[in-house]
Amino acid sequence: MATRALTVRAPWPIQAVLFASASVIVGVIWDISWHRTIGRDTFWTPAHMAIYLGGVVAGLSCGWVALRTTFAGTIDDRDAAVRFWGFRAPLGAWVCIWGAFAMLTSAPFDDWWHNAYGLDVKVLSPPHVLLAAGIGAIQTGAMLMALAWQNRNARRSPSLGYLFVIGAGLLLVLLLTLVIDYVQRWDMHRALFYQVTAGIAAFVLVSSARASTLRWPATLTALVYMALTEALVIILPRFSAQPLLGPIYVQIDHFMPPDFPLLLVAPALAIDVVMHRLRGTGRTNDWITAGIVAVVFVAAFLAAQWPFANFLMTPWARNWIFATHWQPYYVEPFFQQRWYTIEPADNLIVGLPIAVALAFLSARSGLWWGNWMARVQR
Repeated sequence: MATRALTVRAPWPIQAVLFASASVIVGVIWDISWHRTIGRDTFWTPAHMAIYLGGVVAGLSCGWVALRTTFAGTIDDRDAAVRFWGFRAPLGAWVCIWGAFAMLTSAPFDDWWHNAYGLDVKVLSPPHVLLAAGIGAIQTGAMLMALAWQNRNARRSPSLGYLFVIGAGLLLVLLLTLVIDYVQRWDMHRALFYQVTAGIAAFVLVSSARASTLRWPATLTALVYMALTEALVIILPRFSAQPLLGPIYVQIDHFMPPDFPLLLVAPALAIDVVMHRLRGTGRTNDWITAGIVAVVFVAAFLAAQWPFANFLMTPWARNWIFATHWQPYYVEPFFQQRWYTIEPADNLIVGLPIAVALAFLSARSGLWWGNWMARVQR
């Protein structure tokens, strides 16, 4: 009986949804690289196929779960399911199914948008917003499915918590990709950079720390984000590609990598330490916890990212690890000279307190969300 408890494994649909989440995220970053390297191409690019493969896999696997639970599920299966339109499935499966429909709906919308207006000026065009909502739903659904399984089986196999932090790390990659225009390396000495990062990352890291059964969940979530991003930094430039859309200012012959990942492991580690300490002193009010975490997050992130931004502008960062020496084909000559010039610091005396305030709101929302996720059983 003890041996069986140690070998309990999550059902294959949870693993399939996590694979779908990873496929979608890789496809999104690959698609951005495609636009920065080749330009607007046919809809049927491999990057797009990776995105929509994830949507199809998530939709079909969760649809199968709904049909099986409804018509052939055991009593335990039905007790761990949510009823919707006469069908039964875990809550995370329903969220994934909605996300898959949203993603597939966005596909023809995105194709029409590009044919009508050409390249996107910003990442968040209307069809991309719908696509992002669908992708976010799949990421959230994957986390909820992993959480429900973790919460029902944590005593038998605590290692199941790794499935959840993988999903949280993938969600963090998605959210930071959506705000890519505000987290460029030349903006890392400006207040807006820290405000945007604090408003997004604190929520994911804190909710992960509160909901997970692992000892260092926020740190592991940040490491998943950094590992996946860095893997693509290394892998994408290994494939040949050339611009097909003018004007071409920079001659390139390989796929553009994403930016080197933010050093979120520093504030994530600080969050884990703080939350461990506060948990050890008894139940601390979540408002106080959020305030402490907000200050710690901004301080740790500022201490790590500020000097690292200076390093990224030096010749030491112009290699295959940090990938700062490659430029998209559309970078105009006047900006090519500024590629290694960091923007001067703005009014940080006002800007950093705003970053702390945003981190507080983000952390408090993360604690609320994490408290709810820690109770998910279905």
